[in-house]
Amino acid sequence: MKRTEKITAAAVMTFITAFSAVTLFGGRCEVPKTDKKALLDGGFSEGLMNCTAENFPMKNKWRSVGAELSSKVGEPIVNGVYIADDRLLSVGSASLEDMDPAAEFVNDFTEKYDGAVYFAAIPTSTGIYGDTLPSYLLPVTEKQQADRLYEKLSADIRKIDAYTILKMLSDNYIYCRSDTRWTSYGAYCVYRTVIQKLGFIPVSYDKYTIRHVTDSYHGNLYSRTSYMESKPDILDIYEYDDGTVIEECTGIDRDGVKRRLIPYDETNSGYELYLGEPMPFVKIRTTVNNDKKLLVIGDKSADCFIPFLTKHYSEIAIISAQCADGDIEKYVAFDDYEQTLFLVGLDSVAERILDNIK
Repeated sequence: MKRTEKITAAAVMTFITAFSAVTLFGGRCEVPKTDKKALLDGGFSEGLMNCTAENFPMKNKWRSVGAELSSKVGEPIVNGVYIADDRLLSVGSASLEDMDPAAEFVNDFTEKYDGAVYFAAIPTSTGIYGDTLPSYLLPVTEKQQADRLYEKLSADIRKIDAYTILKMLSDNYIYCRSDTRWTSYGAYCVYRTVIQKLGFIPVSYDKYTIRHVTDSYHGNLYSRTSYMESKPDILDIYEYDDGTVIEECTGIDRDGVKRRLIPYDETNSGYELYLGEPMPFVKIRTTVNNDKKLLVIGDKSADCFIPFLTKHYSEIAIISAQCADGDIEKYVAFDDYEQTLFLVGLDSVAERILDNIK
């Protein structure tokens, strides 16, 4: 579409949507400014989406229409999500300094902990495919954030460069198209390196039986846009029968109630397929006969990664930084575990998610 055609189309859209907003909401919704810049850079459409989000009686349908219009006119951004040709990408504003509090926390943890500490900072889909975004939308890359974080971490911490692994494999289906998170295959690719750092031989890819649980998953970025042209994603289960099984998987919820969990429970929707309902603490016991125990401190990135670890440890304890309330030692004695793996998304680091477990 030519520039003049964009301006004309945007002007028509301005009149229709502004009139509709005023009519529908009776002045309760302030129509965003409609100058040429706002029309072309997506400011108008995003402003109108925010304006109507809480008032419109069919907000999901409206969000979908808004996403479609934004993708055709001006900069295709809806609710902080960039609509690219083949995927949705989150547009953030994290700085390099946002990495520092997490580094300080992990350094303090390492100093007090008797075991070995490993850190894998997991990029979001924007971190891997962000070069498709206009440069002004990504002033600081996730690669720069990861470098800053690792630079600040103590030399005693084993750093795992997940970014380079995933970037090299970016032509593969390693990230969801409608979500910030990786696919099971993306997690597997990082697992191969992580498990070697932890002292084990990874299970080779050809030993897994892979089942497609669903091919219609719509992730967290889709939820923010309702962009109907976004292609749904596939969620997979990786199965390998070597005689070892999960004997017990229990979680403690925010109310302190202990619950039995079922990993790879196909009755759960979305990412809850992997570990079930998010809980502050989960413990997995397996039939692996090696008395090896691992503590994982993670976020949503860890969910589809944990099942790969169950073939190597007799016990895995998982602390969810998203759900924790600060007093995590009521769940676990750190020194019972000879290794601790931090597996945290760079977006979560920037949001200071590790503050939840201080």
